[in-house]
Amino acid sequence: MAEGRQRIDKWLFFARVVKSRSLAAKLAAAGRVRINRDKASQAADVVKPGDVLTITLDRRIVIYKVLDPGMRRGPAEEARTLYEDLSPAPVPKGEAPADAIPPLREAGSGRPTKRERRETDRLRGKD
Repeated sequence: MAEGRQRIDKWLFFARVVKSRSLAAKLAAAGRVRINRDKASQAADVVKPGDVLTITLDRRIVIYKVLDPGMRRGPAEEARTLYEDLSPAPVPKGEAPADAIPPLREAGSGRPTKRERRETDRLRGKD
């Protein structure tokens, strides 16, 4: 293999994107990794410095620019030197995106208020 190139499953494992190399291989085989906008079809696809990876994880999408192939799965500080994180900042909880439509509910279509429950109880004869 050419110098500076590495299998995608090994790189994902060394960069600590996933916990094991077999999970990295499954991620690549499932088509959840894109290398420069092209889907990785197998774990043996190679990455090189300068490639941009778009990885779909459980609840988020991360975008990494490959800076260096890894030599081993080291500590997290060492793993962070393998890539540059280009992911957009996550939206803070409780805040909706700017283009989100606010939820609308017609008056009286939700759960009854305490006052309405008391009125219902009075009608049924439960005082």
